[in-house]
Amino acid sequence: MELAVIGKSEFVTGFRLAGVRKVYETADIAATESVVKSVLEDKSVGILVMHNDDIGNLPEILRKNLNESVQPTVVALGGSGSGSNLRDKIKQAVGVDLWK
Repeated sequence: MELAVIGKSEFVTGFRLAGVRKVYETADIAATESVVKSVLEDKSVGILVMHNDDIGNLPEILRKNLNESVQPTVVALGGSGSGSNLRDKIKQAVGVDLWK
């Protein structure tokens, strides 16, 4: 399973420097929406990392798909919104709470 990162240049640069191979730099919401749809269909991606503000700008149906996705597990970082709880995402993906 691979890690994929989608977002603006300043968000994805650190992941690219860390050696993540599936880095998708997007400039606007239309490009982000297109890339998200293709990554959701990519069976080799296990974790999708996006900026919370970018997720918030997506259409409601696509946001719902991301929130309910088990594979890839979607992790939202940064932003002004509430964000996703990594512990809840792992629990959803694995089926058990690993911290208990």
